Amino acid sequence: MLNRQKNHTVRGLRALSHNHNPASACQHAIGTDMQDSEQQRELFETLDTDLAAVTAEIEQLALTNPIPAEPAKQQPKRVRLPAELPRTDIHHEPDSTLCQCGYQMKRIGEDVSEKLDYQPGVFTVERHVRGKWVCHPCETLVQAPVPAQIIDKGIPTSGLLAQVLVAKYADHLPLYRQSGIFERAGLAIPDSTLAEWVGRCGVALQPLVDALKQELLTQPVLHADETPLPMLKPGNGKTHRAYLWSYCSTPLSSMKTVVFDFAESRGGKHAEQFLDRWRGTLVCDDFPGYKALFRSGITEAGCMAHARRKFHELWANHSSQIAGEVLDLYARLYGVEREASLLDPAQRLAIRQTQAKPVADALHQWLLVQRQRVPSGGATFKAIEYSLNRWSALTHYLNDPQVPIDNNWVENQIRPVALGRKNWMFAGSLRAGKRAAAIMSLIHSARLNGHDPYGYMKDVLERLPLQPFSRIGELLPHNWKPAQ
Repeated sequence: MLNRQKNHTVRGLRALSHNHNPASACQHAIGTDMQDSEQQRELFETLDTDLAAVTAEIEQLALTNPIPAEPAKQQPKRVRLPAELPRTDIHHEPDSTLCQCGYQMKRIGEDVSEKLDYQPGVFTVERHVRGKWVCHPCETLVQAPVPAQIIDKGIPTSGLLAQVLVAKYADHLPLYRQSGIFERAGLAIPDSTLAEWVGRCGVALQPLVDALKQELLTQPVLHADETPLPMLKPGNGKTHRAYLWSYCSTPLSSMKTVVFDFAESRGGKHAEQFLDRWRGTLVCDDFPGYKALFRSGITEAGCMAHARRKFHELWANHSSQIAGEVLDLYARLYGVEREASLLDPAQRLAIRQTQAKPVADALHQWLLVQRQRVPSGGATFKAIEYSLNRWSALTHYLNDPQVPIDNNWVENQIRPVALGRKNWMFAGSLRAGKRAAAIMSLIHSARLNGHDPYGYMKDVLERLPLQPFSRIGELLPHNWKPAQ
């Protein structure tokens, strides 16, 4: 039975996340190498969030596959919000109070529900007042419907939920730190409650992230990169190296989008699964995991910055005269590209062919000559070999105006993740990593399009429950316009 499965899953996860003794069970759960208290708290936050996500997914499945329900247990009453918090009344009345029988209805009362809102440093309460209107002759009762919410019958407004998501996935604040901030603002919200909100938001936002990925894969040129992140290894409580993969449109494209994908390894199979049937040009470094993609029909474009970086390290660390010579040629290529990037595709192709290609030909000849002069096996020889072995990929951009000169754009998108790695991305499970990647895709894509991530997320969480699936594309960061 579906409800029994749900109850079994919920009890199991809750037991794992809550029934622990800080002195003994915690050490048993995450191993002796995970004694850091912050990582322990983040792990339990992750388990609470996974619990909420699993519950929400099972509830969605129950809606599509209804079965006789077991007798419902009495739900605990929701704690009243503190009376001292400022309150704003929001009235909901029917569009018409004229009964179908022709008589004017009379207001006989109202229902009031309260939701907790938050602006940085300040809690307020929204009082949603729903008047009751009755027609005495025919005893018809009319009342405005309850506004749809991401969390049904929950207390948080979309503003509070947006604050929690942006703080966790953009500002790298673990939930227990946010709980402390909220307590100073006048209301302590338990870590487990915040985790439940995050889990349910992750499930609700997933269709939007899926639509964002579909639109990204319509682009003819994409960037790809990956960065390591720690993930708890099932069974022994130790961590192993997982990876956050990043795919994004180019700075030359009108669509500014980045989609993150969390995977348990750096294997090329993850890139193959993400890109699926996409067959365009992929700008990336020389990581072997991408090689299978190029054998399947995807076109490879190299990163000129990676080739240049190897010579720059020789010049900066060893004052290499040879490296200094070749850096001048790379500088000339980038000088042309700064001008070309501001032009339309036809003009960009023309200036690359007339100004950049002669420089690239000279660079290629220089590399061939120097390879015969320097000792094999040394750092200079390896730097030269890297450029020569990837020459076709490195110069692909000269013949395609939609391809950028390097992969720096995607590296810039993934850099904030590396900066906040310790503070927020201790992924307690594959599910937690994928949820983080999904929410980050929306937040960072909003930033790429010049939106305030909080304003974007707040508006999306308000509109998503009533947004028809056929119009979900309107809420994607590159299409989004604030609700009037």
